[in-house]
Amino acid sequence: MTRTTRAALLLAATALTPALLLSTPASAAVAATTVSATASTPVDQMSDDDVRVAISRILADPASGKAVLREANEALDGTIADQRAFLETGYRLAQAEDDRVAITRILADPKSGKAVIREASRALDGTMDDQRAFLETGYRLAQGEDDRVAALRILADPKSGPALRAAASAALDGTLEELRYFIAVGQYQVH
Repeated sequence: MTRTTRAALLLAATALTPALLLSTPASAAVAATTVSATASTPVDQMSDDDVRVAISRILADPASGKAVLREANEALDGTIADQRAFLETGYRLAQAEDDRVAITRILADPKSGKAVIREASRALDGTMDDQRAFLETGYRLAQGEDDRVAALRILADPKSGPALRAAASAALDGTLEELRYFIAVGQYQVH
């Protein structure tokens, strides 16, 4: 496949993605990270053009990692059989490689707390599905646990002033996002 053809497919997929997502059921949009959700038709029943468009949509997705991009481009350079194989199995394997890299980066981050390290390590020791689940929900929950511990330490610290304690208490009563904001930014803004 030539670069011009690939660019045209990528442009078409990018332009059609919002319309395709809005015309499909919500459950299909939620499962967009899996190959089966790339189209409502099984890969073996897709036309050659639909296969190329599905791969182009993956390439246009800003959430696609390096391994996914590498394998998708390699598939587009190959035969239609290569492209179908990518959609059937290669995409999932490349996504798993990207997931392992992302988890390894989280583990290498000196700001990662104990719960994040514990859960990231468990995910790496687990299956591809365990790793995907950690990145989709487990990381957020583990970070929430670490943030809760940090907020409790602020409450227990005799050096914390009344305003900081009040803000920490309010953050503990809020959502995980509010707690994360307090730990990352808000605690430094309290006077």
